Amino acid sequence: MPIRVEELAARAELSVDTIRYYQARNLLPAPTRVGRVAWYGDEHLDRLARIRELQGRGFALAVIGRLLAGELDHADEELIAAVVSDAAGTAGDDPPIEHQWLTIEQLAAHSGIPLAVLEAVVREGLLVPQRAQGEDRYTQADVTAAAAGLRLLEQGLPLPELLALARDHTLAMRATAERAVGLFDRYVRQALRAEGVPEEVAAQRLVSAFEEILPATLTIVGHHFRRTLLAVAQEHIERVGTDGERQLVLAAGEHTP
Repeated sequence: MPIRVEELAARAELSVDTIRYYQARNLLPAPTRVGRVAWYGDEHLDRLARIRELQGRGFALAVIGRLLAGELDHADEELIAAVVSDAAGTAGDDPPIEHQWLTIEQLAAHSGIPLAVLEAVVREGLLVPQRAQGEDRYTQADVTAAAAGLRLLEQGLPLPELLALARDHTLAMRATAERAVGLFDRYVRQALRAEGVPEEVAAQRLVSAFEEILPATLTIVGHHFRRTLLAVAQEHIERVGTDGERQLVLAAGEHTP
């Protein structure tokens, strides 16, 4: 039986405003209109349930819209879920994504860093939030990173200089990340599409490739940056340091993995 928007909202456990917002985002099929009254049916309830399911998995509305429109398929959905899960630190048997997210206020409370400082760090790109249900959110990994930043400040490094360094780092890292994602898309995702394998098989292989490539890439990048930073530090001390400082840095380098 057709129902009006108020009953649709009640059955879906949503507000009428939320439903109208989804309509404005083209996430819901248009209702049937009789005069000035809009009528809804089971297809709208099913669509709302699907939206809530995808939101519960951490998908942004823009991505949900593309999934519902058929622009992304099942393999893409599983890949996105893997990316979101890894970003939230909820892979495997960990608690659901929504139990891991922190607001920036909660991040400030957990890390002990003033909110204004964190907001400045986020603006400069040193901390990159994740999108969860349309909102910026953070995880325990961000708490650890923020605490590390606090230790730098405690050692006397000035915040403006750190923020300037963060801007340069962000630009370089984003350019590298975009190239890495492009390589994955071209040589893994698109190559899989060209094979024409069934959707379930494509989804499994795509997620498996992501789960192999991501930690390998992070290991390579982390190792390379660490070695490069130590090499630059040694070169600097060799130029300007005292004999005692050079000996200390050399000894530290020999004991660093």
